[in-house]
Amino acid sequence: MATDEERVDALAPFRQFLALERDVLVLSLAMFAFSLGFQMTGRYMGRYFEFLGATSVVIGLYGSFGNLISAVYPYPGGALSDRIGSRTALTLFGLASTLGFLLWFGAPAFGAVPGVPAWGWLFVGLALAQAWKSFGLGATFAIVKQSVPPTELATGFASTETFRRTAFLLGPLLAAGLIAAYGFDPGFRYVLGVAAAFGLVATVAQRVLYEASEDSLGKSFEGVSQVVDDLRTMPATLRPLLVGDTLVRFGNGMVYVFVVLVVTQYLEVSATLPVVGYLGPDAFFGVLLAVEMAVALATMVPVAKLAKRVGLKPVVALGFVVYAVFPALLVTAPDGGVAATVPLLGGVSLSETALVTLLFAVSGLRFAGLPAHKALIVGPAEADAGGRVVGSYYLVRNAITIPSAAVGGWLYGLESTRVVGATVGGPALAFGLATVVGLGGVAYFVAFGRELDAYA
Repeated sequence: MATDEERVDALAPFRQFLALERDVLVLSLAMFAFSLGFQMTGRYMGRYFEFLGATSVVIGLYGSFGNLISAVYPYPGGALSDRIGSRTALTLFGLASTLGFLLWFGAPAFGAVPGVPAWGWLFVGLALAQAWKSFGLGATFAIVKQSVPPTELATGFASTETFRRTAFLLGPLLAAGLIAAYGFDPGFRYVLGVAAAFGLVATVAQRVLYEASEDSLGKSFEGVSQVVDDLRTMPATLRPLLVGDTLVRFGNGMVYVFVVLVVTQYLEVSATLPVVGYLGPDAFFGVLLAVEMAVALATMVPVAKLAKRVGLKPVVALGFVVYAVFPALLVTAPDGGVAATVPLLGGVSLSETALVTLLFAVSGLRFAGLPAHKALIVGPAEADAGGRVVGSYYLVRNAITIPSAAVGGWLYGLESTRVVGATVGGPALAFGLATVVGLGGVAYFVAFGRELDAYA
């Protein structure tokens, strides 16, 4: 008979297609389809805003609006699911997300409406597109906690992350192919159309195939007092992690929506690949995202197993470091195809394209630390309170990071400013300050973070 350790592995989610009941299969396919749609489109939205004539401040406000949605959606989403049932809620969430993709697709034409700029519809589309993602965050954490031994939490989360992030690998490649074939316009609108099609198919499949007669998501939401109680009862060992994580995510949030602009507009990185041929900056950005996710998928389970030997805290700290230093390293990469030497590689000289590709590959290690990070969040919770602990944790973190993108957008749009006797442009200032904030979070977590007892 297989041990718990043997059963929890990276391929477990894929084996479920052959072994588990139909409801699990349907929901897994829906998760894959929507994740594919989000990853095809989300990382390109900064470029789409720029194409529609928006300023960096507007792009930053869009990022902050996304942070706001991430903070406030989970509680009402769960309450609605409890009230009307998961099958109906899944259908409504799926239709809303599909409509959001369609609004993004039609934004250039909707710009003809008097008084509403074309990019204004992207905000409306985001409010709808994020609906499906609001479903069941805390429940997912709690299920993993209940299903595996305490010493296997990181590996258990690696299993679920591997399945979901396979869509994150395929999505950018599909986007890169369409943009390479048709250019950014209309190529990216075709990407949005494909995302809407995936969403519609997944929604219909959920409605027709999903049987939820015995489904239960727990007690109904009891209002703001429940949120306050959950925050007060959050395990004390989580507080250093929460502070460090919030600072790291604030720094990342300052630049997340602008990474595509740095690659395609600031550095203008392109590549000529075997068989594929020349890829302009817009198409090559999709390849960079795929490289990042390929590294994440390849290292997620090994890193989770490494956590059993060295502990969760060092692995989480490594992920935080990668989050923190990536912005400054990216924005200082040499542009114009100039070669650069990399000391950590023995002084090897790399072209701009190779160096930026290497940076995105290293960036994939931040995702490799996510299973350990999730284990460190849910591990201290009581057996029947995992979902509430996760919900409280993410509510605080996401609420504090709401203004991060707006701050980054304001800095990104500055012509230039004097910093320590040197003149620095807006992109360099925004990305550099993001790294400073992130490193502050790393330092706090390293100094005060606690190890989970099961991994000590």
